Amino acid sequence: MPYHIPVLKNETIDALNIKEGKIYLDGTMGGGGHSEEILKKNALLIGVDRDIDAINECKNRFNKTQYDGNYIIIKDNFKNIKSIFDDKDLLINKTLNQNNDNTKIPKINSVLIQKIENGQKPISGAMLDLGFSSHQIDEPSRGMSFRFDAPLDMRMDTSSPLTAEQVINEYPTDQLIKILFEYGDEKFARKIISNINRVRQSKRIETTAQLSDIVKSSIPKKFKNEAYPEKKVFQAIRIEVNSELEGLEKSIYDIFDLIESGGRLCIISFHSLEHRIVKKVFADLTADCVCDKSLPVCVCNHKKRAIAFKKVPPSAAELKENSKSASATLRYIEKI
Repeated sequence: MPYHIPVLKNETIDALNIKEGKIYLDGTMGGGGHSEEILKKNALLIGVDRDIDAINECKNRFNKTQYDGNYIIIKDNFKNIKSIFDDKDLLINKTLNQNNDNTKIPKINSVLIQKIENGQKPISGAMLDLGFSSHQIDEPSRGMSFRFDAPLDMRMDTSSPLTAEQVINEYPTDQLIKILFEYGDEKFARKIISNINRVRQSKRIETTAQLSDIVKSSIPKKFKNEAYPEKKVFQAIRIEVNSELEGLEKSIYDIFDLIESGGRLCIISFHSLEHRIVKKVFADLTADCVCDKSLPVCVCNHKKRAIAFKKVPPSAAELKENSKSASATLRYIEKI
């Protein structure tokens, strides 16, 4: 079984408009499917992921002679991208340390140094895939899926302190209800949390199966025929554990600021909460005026910084081959 099947792979690579010898950022490498396509085009790659399993998978995948010196892999959250690029000495040293041939300066290192010395924007394009990987959902020990009986974990970064088990057992009632309403649009949130409270008064809820049973027992009979009634609850808890929406808007602006003129930013989002944030930022970056429409003249002095392209859904062929791509949408803009 592959580590991960990348969604909208060809569409994203086409949208990036990759140029040979230029540096591109993949802020969410996952199994490296998109990243390797960037390297195949003789471009340079800065890959970021917070999941150590993904880091190790990509290191093994890219350990090929033709890619040597053309990439750097960083274990971090893409939301910290500004601090990653602000520490330029550390960034350059990372490329040196990851080079297999210590007798020559890696190509990506040379290009980075030149850009930094000339005060240029460091990357020519960037992409984010905001979904979780097949490995994360299909690996029982990660506790992200209700399909397996496993410890309630749900962490993308297994070194992070907060787990789903802590959220379920230790968060106050009002906060849990808010999470289910806001992150899962769960209409039976109050009933579900009421039943969670009843159980956790006598014992901790420690497994995905326990949580799944509580959710299913909270759903009225006439709705029990719906497929996967646990889906919204698991999504909501996962978003909370991984702070998936917190800081997302700012990080998109931060990444955009690193891109040179003519470069593109591509983002694949999967649910309405992500779609909304990406659309909001892209609308701001591509708008020439953000004044109230009732005003007779523009007074905001807002100037657009990018042009937008039509959003891209998965093809019929991809949907047939990978049902997990059904909710994915690719949006991309080009910096002016």
